[in-house]
Amino acid sequence: MNVIPEFLLDHSGESVPAAPADGGAGGDGALLDAYSNAVIAAAERVGPAVAHLEVHQPQGGKRERRGAGSGFVFTPDGLILTNSHVVHGASAVRANFADGTSYDADLIGDDPDTDIAVIRIGASGLPTATLGSSRGLRVGQLAIAIGNPYGFQHTVTAGVVSALGRSLRAYTGRLVDDVIQTDAALNPGNSGGPLVDSRAEVIGVNTAIIPMAQGICFATAIDTAKWVVTQLLQHGKVRRGYLGFAGASIALARRTVRHHGLAAERVVRVESLEPGGPAEQAGLEAGDVIVDYDGQPVGGIDDLHRLLTADRIGKPAPIVVLRRTRRLELQVDAAERPAR
Repeated sequence: MNVIPEFLLDHSGESVPAAPADGGAGGDGALLDAYSNAVIAAAERVGPAVAHLEVHQPQGGKRERRGAGSGFVFTPDGLILTNSHVVHGASAVRANFADGTSYDADLIGDDPDTDIAVIRIGASGLPTATLGSSRGLRVGQLAIAIGNPYGFQHTVTAGVVSALGRSLRAYTGRLVDDVIQTDAALNPGNSGGPLVDSRAEVIGVNTAIIPMAQGICFATAIDTAKWVVTQLLQHGKVRRGYLGFAGASIALARRTVRHHGLAAERVVRVESLEPGGPAEQAGLEAGDVIVDYDGQPVGGIDDLHRLLTADRIGKPAPIVVLRRTRRLELQVDAAERPAR
């Protein structure tokens, strides 16, 4: 079993943004020097821990597709944090560092639903990036991205935190909450690299850009990443519950909402059921409309995903459905979702 680094279990620290620079006697020159010094210090502190990842992925037969991304060491014994989409399904991964060293890497686990992965290299005494907290972030504070865009290794870009609390669709279609938006320039190859603050602490894992847009880039918040890392080191995956049906988010007629005293107009309609799955065993039918699960209103598929946490696996919970003109309460036991 992998040992979980102690700092991953401590969520009490807050990330305090850098104090505003004093524009007094020093004038603009002093402000620019302070900004430059913050970026330089962060790059020098974190840069040695950032790796350029060469990835080989099977394409069927003997063909392989080569890809690249970024990652960063967060424990001295060789644990590297990166994106799931960089290493998922890879047949081989190699980590190259700025000092010229290079290591083969093994996948510890990945979570496509948050686009986070952990890999390990066989080395010790490595330079590490310090994981901060995203809890105390403020819009406008300095954000520095380090990575390997388009194969240009160990590139540094800087900007600000543009927005907080964004939601972003992962490659699996699941909604990732608490995403950081930044205007620090990202390009293909930056994926998996660190987003750091003025204290050189990692506040996010760079994950996505919007094609054709400028200055709109996203990072998975480091508090989310730390929780995922803990799960991956414990179980090799993130355990989540599932009910075994395909559903769609729909809007109900207002008169139906009023008649049944529902909390929201949007609900989940069951489209099809997995044979023998938890939903079928509970008595759900195609066409049922789910309005409540375990006492919580369900306003769409994303709400249901948020509710199906690991602590609900194997535990019976009430699920309220509308079936034609009737309102029914059934008992369903969420199962552990199979690995993707």
